[in-house]
Amino acid sequence: MDPASNSQILLYPLRFEPIYQYRLWGGRRLAGLLTAPLPGDGPIGEAWVLSDREDHPSRVADGPLKGQTVSQLLAQFPEQMMGKLAGRFRRFPLLLKFLDAREMLSVQVHPSDAHKDLLPAGETGKTEAWVVLEAGPESRVYAGLKPGTTADDLLRALTSGTMADQLVCITPKPGDGVFIPAGTVHSLGGGIVVFEVQQNSDVTFRLYDWGHVDAKTGQPRALQVDQALACIDFAAAAAGLVAPVVEAMAPVERERLFHCEQFWLWRLRGQSPFTVGTAGVPSVLVCIEGAGQVECGGATYAVGKGAVWLLPAVVGACAFQPRGEVSVLEIALPVAEQ
Repeated sequence: MDPASNSQILLYPLRFEPIYQYRLWGGRRLAGLLTAPLPGDGPIGEAWVLSDREDHPSRVADGPLKGQTVSQLLAQFPEQMMGKLAGRFRRFPLLLKFLDAREMLSVQVHPSDAHKDLLPAGETGKTEAWVVLEAGPESRVYAGLKPGTTADDLLRALTSGTMADQLVCITPKPGDGVFIPAGTVHSLGGGIVVFEVQQNSDVTFRLYDWGHVDAKTGQPRALQVDQALACIDFAAAAAGLVAPVVEAMAPVERERLFHCEQFWLWRLRGQSPFTVGTAGVPSVLVCIEGAGQVECGGATYAVGKGAVWLLPAVVGACAFQPRGEVSVLEIALPVAEQ
């Protein structure tokens, strides 16, 4: 794009096409959540729906900026995109995904920002959270170690195949929010679909993989036991199910699910018009049920189930008009108190 033409473009709500990822533990259920067709006929475990990563960059789906990556937009329009947060981040600091875990994910752990020795250059730690969208009787979420569990306990469990006995097990139901701070041992699967918000990091250390064999290679996947043990927070108590905080009942129900130093997330449910976005900072909308439209600057943008929209800071607050009952997640980047 000609830089001279940048000044002629007014930023608008930005929609991105999902980036599907093969995972041996995945399934085909994301086809019922997202409108973009799944590739091939193999297991698709993840749809990356907002990704500022060099290997998998999200691109704008339509409008004057169609085809531009998030990284390009941040470079061209830093203040318009990020507002009060301009200059604070080298790239968009969150990575957003839908996960379809037909099988169990590996038992894994992500390092925190404090584990500089375990982070590749340019990477951050990885605190994440899940909103459960679909779950069945066999679905399970593992979030954290049982109290008193030691590194020696985990090593013994590795050799005896009893890793699950060391973990806090949750039988999830749709609507549950699960918080996974960096340093937390975790896994999920058994026919579960979740939305995931996380720091923009792809650093994962596998501790145990349930005997999985990758059909593409015929081999088990590599484990990183030493690194995993090095970054586990054995005293962590923050992981697990969260209790939603109801902040408003009108015009729609607004619940705060996650409020940590890396991200804030609310769930909005109802059928009356409501406001989304905030002046001066970017917001992200994720429609998980129903449909409607965002009204901004005299234009309307259709929002369907599974759609993800980034509202640049310059766009500010917008009106959301539901078409019937709708459930929308709104995600914000924390702004330090002045």
